[in-house]
Amino acid sequence: MKYYEVDFTIAPCSQDAQDILSALAGEAGFETFEETGTGLKAYVQQALFDEEALRLALEGFPFENVTLSYSIQEAEDKDWNEQWEQEGFEPIEVRRKMEEGRGKMDDGRCASLVIHDGRHLPSDFSLQPSDIEIEIDAHLAFGTGTHETTRMICGMMLDMPLDGQRVLDCGCGTGILGICALKLRAASCVGYDIDEWSADNTRHNAVINRVDDHLTALCGDASVLSSFSAEFNLVLANINRNILLNDLPRFRSVMAPGAQLILSGFYKNDCALLESKAQTLGLSLKATRTDGDWACLLFSLD
Repeated sequence: MKYYEVDFTIAPCSQDAQDILSALAGEAGFETFEETGTGLKAYVQQALFDEEALRLALEGFPFENVTLSYSIQEAEDKDWNEQWEQEGFEPIEVRRKMEEGRGKMDDGRCASLVIHDGRHLPSDFSLQPSDIEIEIDAHLAFGTGTHETTRMICGMMLDMPLDGQRVLDCGCGTGILGICALKLRAASCVGYDIDEWSADNTRHNAVINRVDDHLTALCGDASVLSSFSAEFNLVLANINRNILLNDLPRFRSVMAPGAQLILSGFYKNDCALLESKAQTLGLSLKATRTDGDWACLLFSLD
């Protein structure tokens, strides 16, 4: 996966200015940040970089008497997840929101899911028969359950009856969201990602979790949806705000009557903008969740 390295200079530099700059750059698609003595180094996938979106985001910088400048260069081509892949992550538990006690719910659906990397096994969790394990082997792909946005989407799916549904996972990363849906009894899932590594990693994780017969992973952007009709009952998208705003009409075009749409990957202050765009497409907001500064929205096509 190819990245740009953008070196931001803040004058005068402060922690508050660095925090706000990272939030604004995140809205423009940047994924990783390193603090420097004069500002930030930030990294963005070359295929997703939109310099005009970055300029517009920086126009919202709220500090007077502070100047921003930046330079762009190609980042060294290396495995950015190498250290993370070697170390892995501790198991993560996601539970149904309405659950008061552990164990099987009255409706027989999963009460809790545990996400792990296959090396750090969930021995600290007392798994019940209705609980679900998901193993994620991440190679150059986003989506292990460690991020707030992933956990919120998985949590929303735990609260929904997915039996027999057809699912679309937009920007599938490791495939975790589609795999979660299939383990919650969805009938099938189609995922796509602009990065070939991610599509391959989704297929790999589908095999690990024994759902590969029901999951298709495609390489491409939202244009791959042109080959599908209004056939999906649930659409999932954990992507940055600007891509969501651009791709929402395509999501809407493949949603079956009564379908639901879960969006995340953006900040709480982006909710109003996304809700407004969704409403123009006939989508109604049904639920909102937040975790820290991050948000997750559930819409339906009534």
